[in-house]
Amino acid sequence: MMAGRLAGFVFLILLAIPLFSGAQNVHYSTYDKFDYRNGDYSVVGITGGLLYTYRCDESGYYLDACDDSMNRIATVVLDFFPEKIYQTKFVSYADKIIVLYQALESNKVVQYAVLLDEKGRMRTKPVTLGNTKTGLFGATRTYYSSVVSDNKKLLFIYSTDVKGESFEVDGKWLDDNLTIVKHAHATFKADNPLQQGEACMGNDSTVYFPAYCVNGVEKYADQYWFLKLRPSDSRFEPVELPLNDKYAAGGYLKIDNINNCVYFGGFYADKKNGSFTGLIFSRYDNASRKLTNNRFLPFDADLRTASGARRPEKAFDNYLVKQIIIKNDGGFVMVSEIHYVATHSTYNPPMGFYSYYNPYSSSVVKEYHYNDIMALSYNAAGERQWASFIPKEQTSQEDGGLFSSYSFLNSGGTLAFMYNDFNNNHSRIQLSTIYADGRLNQHSFVPEGNDSPDWIPRAGKQVGGRVLVVPCIRKKQICFARVSF
Repeated sequence: MMAGRLAGFVFLILLAIPLFSGAQNVHYSTYDKFDYRNGDYSVVGITGGLLYTYRCDESGYYLDACDDSMNRIATVVLDFFPEKIYQTKFVSYADKIIVLYQALESNKVVQYAVLLDEKGRMRTKPVTLGNTKTGLFGATRTYYSSVVSDNKKLLFIYSTDVKGESFEVDGKWLDDNLTIVKHAHATFKADNPLQQGEACMGNDSTVYFPAYCVNGVEKYADQYWFLKLRPSDSRFEPVELPLNDKYAAGGYLKIDNINNCVYFGGFYADKKNGSFTGLIFSRYDNASRKLTNNRFLPFDADLRTASGARRPEKAFDNYLVKQIIIKNDGGFVMVSEIHYVATHSTYNPPMGFYSYYNPYSSSVVKEYHYNDIMALSYNAAGERQWASFIPKEQTSQEDGGLFSSYSFLNSGGTLAFMYNDFNNNHSRIQLSTIYADGRLNQHSFVPEGNDSPDWIPRAGKQVGGRVLVVPCIRKKQICFARVSF
């Protein structure tokens, strides 16, 4: 993926106090009936002083409200949902919740939004934001997407259409009361076939769409743009990233609302089918409408050796950028993770503690790999200050990597990564923390209670300065774990 949504806050350089070195306090919610194959779940957030989580099964759609000890205070039945829901997204506020959902109605996907109060009750009737036909084979792709500004005052709901060299967007800006502020329709054309990344939006309502042209079997980008779109505009304002005959991959956009800037971070290769050579870091200033910093930072021999890779020249080829944290000194921390999917055309025995592989269902098996995490810190001059590697190896089959990857928590001075450490025989929860000077602390912990369910860290959400909430599954049941650091 060339671009994606960034999770992370401004990384404040504080004293390196070992915030997470002690025991973690874990509370579980009660179990509810759940089937992974046709159920859905989400950590909503804290509203009205209570933690809300979402779950659904064949019997209906529910919001559960819990206190700090995960005791259930109330359950809200979302009876306004139609029978078939395609996608859901929740935006929590101190006193309300916005629910975005797509419904399958006949041969159409319809995008709705509804506003709930602090107790999960409807404030307004559902608002229809768009609909589109699904085609002969039903719903097969993402029809509508959404982005939310950091201050949560604006939402942008949109659909895209990419055909060859043309990229088209149709969308609506909404305020936090679901009032439609402006409608947008814009088109961008390049000289070569385009691909798109995930959009992001600043607090000033500007939406940024990554668009790029790929070249070679590795599908690296040889052209890359930020397409700016504001409510006052009738067309895109394209900003091209100068690649200087290099090839970009694994890029992310990060908005700095305080300084009115947009950052791009990713990897680059010197050859269209070559290995990654280093990092790209660019800073676009909205006031001057110029790239004020565009750096190519090559990997040196020390970093390649520190990666522990068997073949140092290919050490970073499967890394994808997951977070970019802008530091208040103008530097940045880039967090990336090894991730790739392997497809086998012959029968293979299950690998890894988690596997949904059924040898009788197909001769083609998808194997998901989520391995080492890398964090690199650079100062404003582009000089590397430190590098930290978190070793892990997660392999599973036919589950989309459900139990792999990690939960991320940024306390302001410490970055915490919580993940499953599993092999063929066992699984345990591992916690790795990186301090402001790059020091790494690792330890495993055994969350007590609730019969040791299987945690889904990648679906976890930070809901407080030092609080993570993570969904957990045990057989055909679901619960949520609240972890206080």
